[in-house]
Amino acid sequence: MKIEFSAPEEPQIIPSGPVTLSADRDAVRAELTQAGIPTDGVAELNWGNVANAMPARTKGDGAPPLTDDEGTSELEPSYRDAKLKELSTKRISGLRGGGGRANNVEGGIAHMSAKPDWLRVRAPTSPKYFDLVERVRAKKLHTVCEEAACPNIGDCWASGHLTVMILGDTCTRGCAFCNIKTGKPNEVNPHEPESLAQMAADLGLKHMVITSVDRDDLPDGGAKHWADCIRAIKAKSPTTTVEILTPDFRRTENSIDTVTDALPDVYNHNLETVPRLYRTVRPGARYFGSLRLLQRVKERAAEVNHPVFTKSGLMLGLGETRDEVLQVMDDLRAADVDFLTIGQYLRPSPQHYPIMEYATPEMFADYEHQAKMKGFLMVASGPLVRSSFHADKYFEELVAARKK
Repeated sequence: MKIEFSAPEEPQIIPSGPVTLSADRDAVRAELTQAGIPTDGVAELNWGNVANAMPARTKGDGAPPLTDDEGTSELEPSYRDAKLKELSTKRISGLRGGGGRANNVEGGIAHMSAKPDWLRVRAPTSPKYFDLVERVRAKKLHTVCEEAACPNIGDCWASGHLTVMILGDTCTRGCAFCNIKTGKPNEVNPHEPESLAQMAADLGLKHMVITSVDRDDLPDGGAKHWADCIRAIKAKSPTTTVEILTPDFRRTENSIDTVTDALPDVYNHNLETVPRLYRTVRPGARYFGSLRLLQRVKERAAEVNHPVFTKSGLMLGLGETRDEVLQVMDDLRAADVDFLTIGQYLRPSPQHYPIMEYATPEMFADYEHQAKMKGFLMVASGPLVRSSFHADKYFEELVAARKK
């Protein structure tokens, strides 16, 4: 099945100015609107934004339950309203799993005020970690490790592995789960490709991971800058393999081709969650648009005769069901995706999308088994797994798996 793109409206080219950031999403939207930047990707950061769950029951005659446009059943109260009522009297923001209800992740535990032991990490203390901090500061680079408050930063940076974030530190979208700043970005740094390449050479990196904010203010979403960065690294440090984690470029196929033509070794684009939750968790993205992006990368790579690994990631704990997660796996395999990462969603602040459940290590092990049975070349599934988690090691294993 081939998924067709709909042509997006062309954003205006916006002159740069001072960045205004605010926790008030209405103020952010007003700023972006005034600048002519699309605001459909800025989610509300409160409980009222939580999606209503589809009901588990059916009518007595076996007919499907009646729902409104938001999925609220006529047979039971909305999930959102029920949780708001529960929160008013209890310190809990999730349900205990295993009951088979459609709004639960089967087998998880309720999200209480304290994290489970398997999610606790030590503060970074390694000298190598602090050395890398200084190097990043000196190059004036941004990292998603810091901006997104990744729990693995101490472990990864101590081993010399980090994920650089290009195109600035301010995103034109504001997903309900993300800790990256939202607002009107500054100008693109034209020296960034050179700085990235020099850093890869100085550190002798075998594998470099790059990601970026969404830049809906740019006509190509930043695709040309992406390509410039990839080519600069490969020219300056030919032995460095390059893994990229890109936004959707507003689902514009030309931009996807531009980046793929720069010949990255791994092309990652995260689905993040199941289709039912997209409107509230990722309002600016489209589930099938992201699937089509991953599919198009493989098509374009074949056209330019460049074997590329494709990769995607999911977060657990947003209110998805097991069946929904398994369906996403099937969709990714239909798009010929090679590598799947699955990790626990951790709420960046009380204003962000709430954690519905903590998935247990046993759940992650089960999902890993299911994904491998479905044919992924590589699967990384665990509470602290993130998109670039041990990316260098997994790349070597991907190459070995493909040879087999």
